[in-house]
Amino acid sequence: MQLSVAIGDYDRNRPLRDGRAKIDGVDPVVMMLTPEEMFFRAMRHEAFDICELSLSSHTLRTARGDAPYVAIPAFVSRAFRHTGIIVRSDSGITHPAQLKGRRVGIPEWQLTACVWIRALLQDEYGVAMQDIHWVRGGLEEPGRVEKVALALPEGVGVEDIGPTQTLRDMLAAGEIDAFIGPRAPTSFTPDNPDLRWLFADPTAEAQAFYRKTRMFPIMHVIGIRKTLAEAHPWLPMAVYKGFVQSKALALEQLSETSATKITLPFVEEQLRSAVDLMGADFWPYGLAPNRHVLEYFTKVHHQQGLSAQQVPVEQLFHPSTLEGYVI
Repeated sequence: MQLSVAIGDYDRNRPLRDGRAKIDGVDPVVMMLTPEEMFFRAMRHEAFDICELSLSSHTLRTARGDAPYVAIPAFVSRAFRHTGIIVRSDSGITHPAQLKGRRVGIPEWQLTACVWIRALLQDEYGVAMQDIHWVRGGLEEPGRVEKVALALPEGVGVEDIGPTQTLRDMLAAGEIDAFIGPRAPTSFTPDNPDLRWLFADPTAEAQAFYRKTRMFPIMHVIGIRKTLAEAHPWLPMAVYKGFVQSKALALEQLSETSATKITLPFVEEQLRSAVDLMGADFWPYGLAPNRHVLEYFTKVHHQQGLSAQQVPVEQLFHPSTLEGYVI
């Protein structure tokens, strides 16, 4: 079958684009798109046969019972979000507790990165979502809206910015004290002294978080249009196998350090550090090694008013991808 596949341009996905990794029975039309475009088109128009999905949006739609996609446990995007909290240098904010009572910008309440950061602030630093005055809108361009309807928890205040405003400009003007989200504003550059990370050493904070919780936060899953999965029950496992193969090929290249494959210094050292901290399979696919991460996420997703009940993690995924065979 010729199917559309919308995914991010990551090393772990590229073997699917260039044909080194295959999806059994599928001739893929691969599009490398930004998360914002993929998620908007998938949630608003069901535009793709196979695509990356926001874990938050997929959980929300699954809880509502109207999810257009069923996921497979290929977690193509993960990130420790300690770098996702940016503050004005003159704000006096040097510790998460000092965010209480402040105006903090977010692009959308339901973004997966924002769910993880709010959970981090509450569970690790004692800053409840009700403690912050949230200001919501486009980061770089005006007019951004929530992709899904929300029912916010009692005591949470979210202010929409004006139709011509952006969070980047409001941060620069001091109209908000901080920003959280999956991508930094374009004004957040090493030569701009007006903005800084909240955490002086976000890597050390993230490593301490992992040692305590054993959680590597999941951002995106891969979804298959439900009508396709119902019509072709072999398809979800075929797609899952393709993404597992693609990741394995990417890691094989990453480990070949005689001539590094990515344009970044200290690759060998960082790879060894990740393995020392997290084990050889530091970016695991599949439900079993990620169950504790997903159960925590679905719990806080419900607590933050995004899902009416905590979604059992098995409901997020096609059942054929939750077990395998042995020889």
